[in-house]
Amino acid sequence: MCGIFGLVKNENSNISDTDTLEVINKLFIFSQTRGSEAAGIAINTGRSIDIYKKAGSPREFVKSLEYKNLFKNSIKTYIENKKDSSSTDSLSIIGHSRLVTNGYQSENKNNQPVLIPGCVGIHNGIITNHAELWNENKDLKKETDLDTEIFLKILKSKIDNGTNLKKSLKEIYSQITGTASIAMFFEEYSNLFLSTNTGSLFYLNNKKNSLFIFASERFILKKIIASNIIGNNILESEIQQLDAFEAINLNLENNKVDLFSFKENLTINKQKSNTFQIKGQNEFSLIKDHTKGVKDLIRCKKCVLPETYPFIDFDENGVCRYCRNHQRIKVKGNTALKQILKRYKSKDGSPDCIVALSGGRDSCYGLHYIKKELGMNPIAFTYDWGLVTDLARRNCARVCGKLGVEHIIRTPNIAKKRKFVRQNIEAWLKKPELGMIPLFMAGDKAFYHHARQLKKETNIKLVFFCTGNMIENCPYKFGFSGIKDGESEMKLTKIKMFDKIQLVSYYLKHFLLNPSYFNSSLFDTAAAYWHTFIAKDDFLYLYQYIDWNEDKVVDTIVKEYDWEKATDTKTTWRIGDGTASFYNYIYYSMAGFTEDDDMISNMIREGYINREEGLKRSIEFAKPRIASLLEYAQMIGLNYEETLTKINSAKKLY
Repeated sequence: MCGIFGLVKNENSNISDTDTLEVINKLFIFSQTRGSEAAGIAINTGRSIDIYKKAGSPREFVKSLEYKNLFKNSIKTYIENKKDSSSTDSLSIIGHSRLVTNGYQSENKNNQPVLIPGCVGIHNGIITNHAELWNENKDLKKETDLDTEIFLKILKSKIDNGTNLKKSLKEIYSQITGTASIAMFFEEYSNLFLSTNTGSLFYLNNKKNSLFIFASERFILKKIIASNIIGNNILESEIQQLDAFEAINLNLENNKVDLFSFKENLTINKQKSNTFQIKGQNEFSLIKDHTKGVKDLIRCKKCVLPETYPFIDFDENGVCRYCRNHQRIKVKGNTALKQILKRYKSKDGSPDCIVALSGGRDSCYGLHYIKKELGMNPIAFTYDWGLVTDLARRNCARVCGKLGVEHIIRTPNIAKKRKFVRQNIEAWLKKPELGMIPLFMAGDKAFYHHARQLKKETNIKLVFFCTGNMIENCPYKFGFSGIKDGESEMKLTKIKMFDKIQLVSYYLKHFLLNPSYFNSSLFDTAAAYWHTFIAKDDFLYLYQYIDWNEDKVVDTIVKEYDWEKATDTKTTWRIGDGTASFYNYIYYSMAGFTEDDDMISNMIREGYINREEGLKRSIEFAKPRIASLLEYAQMIGLNYEETLTKINSAKKLY
């Protein structure tokens, strides 16, 4: 879930040292969309490998004096080394822009490149079974919190024991679960090695074999070409993709590419189930279980919605208006979907669609269905705005890794995004108002914007959204804002214009009543409104065409991909969303229900479960998710004691 890139040149490349630095700088900046929490570089001069890495954005990294001096000194060493005819003629550089998944970036050992004895490497992806691999290889010393380290150490150990590179790669990729796109230097070889199990590596190699550039995404290389720094050294038509389960052995003495596959007879290791224990729960007594407080609420006799639900009423039989007005879901059908896909499906196996992937159950199943059942050639896309959980990231890695699907990440300035959320929560706590809670999630709505941008960058016309199904309709989020009718066909752009105006009026009113909302997040909030309600919606929604069945969805992804469930709740919905446990705690505390009650009620109406089962799930799913609440508070910098105290004392609707 990072950006990796690099450049190899020899004296025939006709690219100056100044331009080389400029290209590397741009590779850092263009890769920042994939990770902006740390950056690092390794420069192989033929005589030494010089490394520098630091927490902070790539844009700031390339401005640092330490980086500039490292580059200057490495170039000097390279020039001196060229005089020695017995050594390599190439200067080779690899770089990394980091999205933190394992290990805090504040500890520099956890940033990349990763240095182990005899090897330097960089990694994009998540290896989800790294803990098991450490347990199975107790002879290897663990020195960082990175999953990258175990990959490099096992690989190096195999090579040291006499196994050739191709067989070693095949074996290590058989052992791991998750995703791994790797670039590495070995001390005893004059080579750059690249490998991937997802296809998330692209490269340029000119006809003279004098200049080689690689990056995590095609558009990054297109931008390098468009910058005109490299001139006629490389043409855009030469951009090539390293396919899933392929590797490159680049000889640094002549820049010749040895491309090979390690997929044949590859068996993917099945990960053991993860366990997670909550220790010292008695320390968190402020987290209240409100189940007893809402047990006497009047509920619909058909579904489980309570009397506190917005705009609810009950007829003489005790049935709510939502059940009375419910119309059975009718999907458009698989035949209609396949007819549409005829216009987009590639004939040569090249990518033909983009699939929005959150790491949740529906999007993971959607990617599986689009690849396996529909026979499309997708690229997966995730917008990680800082509140995507590590569990969701691991599940993305599992599915993409096994399917061999390229996974593109877009990430903003995460620290800033989390700050915006904290500001709005702190403002909300001054005047708790249930209709204002969606402000906490405004930051993730750029998902739509980046999907549109990715269409332009890749020239792929079709974008699938599988991140929601027709059962998920939750009108209460609009109801608390005074809007009686919520989403239409699960498309926010289809909400009536009057309701869109009413929504703006509601927010403006509460901004004026609570001026703390006028903070630095305001522009981000306005942008979220635009991306969600105004901008053109030309996406294809998978679950408008195929039937959704919870058991089938969950069973498939667990069986096929070892999809990981949360340990602090029995529901599988929204477990990859870091915000869900927090806002559901508020809704249950103040209104006596959670969004799960909407899902459960819709499942009852559609005949998936009966009311008795629905009531059991309602009680079970409403239990506070202690681990997730604490993780959320830590991520955005909330004082959880003060926050929970204010939530618990807020005025209730029952």
